[in-house]
Amino acid sequence: MANETVRNVIIIGGAPAGYTAAIYLSRATLSPLLLAGEKAGGQLMWTTLVENYPGFANGVQGPDLMQQMRDQAIKFGTEVKNEDVTKVDFSGQVKKVWVGETEYLAKTVIISLGASPRMTGAGEERLFGRGVSTCATCDAAFFKGKTVYVVGGGDSAMEDTLTLSMYTNKLTIIHRKDSFKASKIMQDRVLLTKKVPVLWNTELVEVIGETKLEKIKVEDNRTGETKELPAEGLFVAVGHMPNSDLFKGQLELDQMGYIVTNMTTSKPTNNQEVWLHGAPTQTSVPGVFASGDVVDLRYKQAITAAGFGCMAALDAEKFLTGALE
Repeated sequence: MANETVRNVIIIGGAPAGYTAAIYLSRATLSPLLLAGEKAGGQLMWTTLVENYPGFANGVQGPDLMQQMRDQAIKFGTEVKNEDVTKVDFSGQVKKVWVGETEYLAKTVIISLGASPRMTGAGEERLFGRGVSTCATCDAAFFKGKTVYVVGGGDSAMEDTLTLSMYTNKLTIIHRKDSFKASKIMQDRVLLTKKVPVLWNTELVEVIGETKLEKIKVEDNRTGETKELPAEGLFVAVGHMPNSDLFKGQLELDQMGYIVTNMTTSKPTNNQEVWLHGAPTQTSVPGVFASGDVVDLRYKQAITAAGFGCMAALDAEKFLTGALE
């Protein structure tokens, strides 16, 4: 079923980046359509108290923050649908976006689908926000003096360990191999400087607790021996997966699946020209912009995602007015 109305902007994904883009675009009277997804709100819907988002001195619950952003976007004229986009076609001047059999048309599209943390398969998502986390930068302060484990062996796991070590010395790394894949300098900071113990050749097999994390079960993958360990915190740091599968063959993606933009491309460019006259959030297709964790390999914070959303909205607005050079 085709909807023949050609909108100014369609935003794909409802979380900090998408909601922020919607706020800016609707205030600019561009009447965006936000296809927020059936599970709108992103990773913050799994989060309890958020203390590092500016403007909330006493913190704010993750779902409440997302609802406030959503309400603000609607207040200024954004049309929001909790629908999952199933197909896109960016080959023409008018961009096509489908939700099932329903087709939407737009002059520009902003992609804000975020990224999903990789899971270990031990059922840890059941206790997210109740002792289990995927973001030490966000949650480390809640674990002061508590018994905490980090799962992983890459740079992300090392960074989480270093952050957590500022709050607790009851910290152990769980890694399924006998050596880390993290950079040498990061390994040295953890193993030599902080002297954090490691359970090598060990896999997380179960998280235990009804309303909050109480224990974890681990298995030695050489001997098959399992044991339960008291745990008050568990940080899963085994990487993220950008939610970009929908755009394979439509947009340029990097080797890890993140959407490439003018800001992230390794192609030779005049960086000053891109920022002053171009569109840093533009993808490989003119008129299609990307923001938030589907672009951001490094920071993955609500505030940086919101900043990306603002940038993408301003870039799309410039594109619509013909101001991009």
